[in-house]
Amino acid sequence: MIDKQKTIAKKISLQGVGLYTEKNVTITFKPAPENSGFLFVRTDIEEKPSIKAHLSLLFNETTDRGIILEKNGLKICTSEHVLAALMGMDLDNVIIELDNMEFPIMDGSSKYFVEAIEKAGLIEQNAERGYYSIKEIISHADSKTGGEIIATPSKKLEIVSLVDFDSKFINMQNAVLKYPDQFKKIANSRTFCFLYEKENLKKNGNISRSSSSSNEIAKHNLLEIMGYLTLIGVKLKGKIIAYNTDSHINTQFARKLIQNIQTQKDIPKFDLTKKPILDIRNIMKILPHKPPFLLVDKIMELTEDCVIGVKNVTMNESFFMGHFPKEPIMPGVLQIESIAQVGGILVLNQVKNPEYYSTYFLKIDKVKFKKKVIPGDLLVFQVDLLEPIRRGIVHMQGKGYVNNQLVVEAEVMAKIVKIQES
Repeated sequence: MIDKQKTIAKKISLQGVGLYTEKNVTITFKPAPENSGFLFVRTDIEEKPSIKAHLSLLFNETTDRGIILEKNGLKICTSEHVLAALMGMDLDNVIIELDNMEFPIMDGSSKYFVEAIEKAGLIEQNAERGYYSIKEIISHADSKTGGEIIATPSKKLEIVSLVDFDSKFINMQNAVLKYPDQFKKIANSRTFCFLYEKENLKKNGNISRSSSSSNEIAKHNLLEIMGYLTLIGVKLKGKIIAYNTDSHINTQFARKLIQNIQTQKDIPKFDLTKKPILDIRNIMKILPHKPPFLLVDKIMELTEDCVIGVKNVTMNESFFMGHFPKEPIMPGVLQIESIAQVGGILVLNQVKNPEYYSTYFLKIDKVKFKKKVIPGDLLVFQVDLLEPIRRGIVHMQGKGYVNNQLVVEAEVMAKIVKIQES
């Protein structure tokens, strides 16, 4: 079943007072086109400038005044409760107009925003929804506060919030969201403050003075995490466990998620089921001098400036006999050699009688090893020309992947040399 994007069915408005500006503000939720995300519009400014809800526009990641977005000097403040409501109500695209720089605090929760969205109704759009699935453990910890947040793989989004202030007045609390089923139980959790902050928060009369529920602090902490998660710009699948998090931890964690999302987007799509363009026999004709150190088994794609090659890493490799025999790992230098051989095929395939030529290293740069390569791994290399070949000098960038995860990358410069007359 294809999961489609959603927006609201009609526009709806509500009013309140900003917590810090203490000014009246009207906000209006409006339907938005597919793939537009959450877009804030300042209607109090003649040009009606807009700011998209994204981490790249975060004004100050260390502020304790919630999410502040800034673009070209224009600011949108304290948007975390609205963003959490949009995420919790399973929306993808909404325009949010406001006639001041700060969202109304209401009762310090997302309750009233959720009620407004429910009144407006939700509609399904035609575009398919995109997800980012957590593939490996991603975490961020703050050594000063002891707060930490961890993401692990899961088939759907689940968030667990734990708070422990080591106080005799506040017991350890926890809250769980199995998205989106339980969001309404989270939405009415209100902003938590310590006693010394209380008078400022109550000054405008909007924060509820009633006592909190048994786990309201943990629930509100979870709510604010959701607000920050909207800033990565895509729906998540994964289990998130948060302990005593704050705005700084939430920001750094979201930043790591974005970095991983970008890395995953950069991974090329390999069709390893199709017939190879060059099998091992063809490869040996191009690289006859490489055995017994031939480190590419087949070529899946080959153009003038790009090649994709495959290396099956087996326990029978000779280098495993002496290299970490109790924990066999493919040596990094041989991974670089594999990149060079795949790149060599890209270059030598363009000359007549390639068996009479060889490629020699001139320079290796920007080498990074991301993960261990072990027996049983299928290494897929993509090598691209970085600039046209001049005077036999080749400048290439190679990346190696295992299970769609980057394991090695490097830039290689080599020279094509004729080694034998025909």
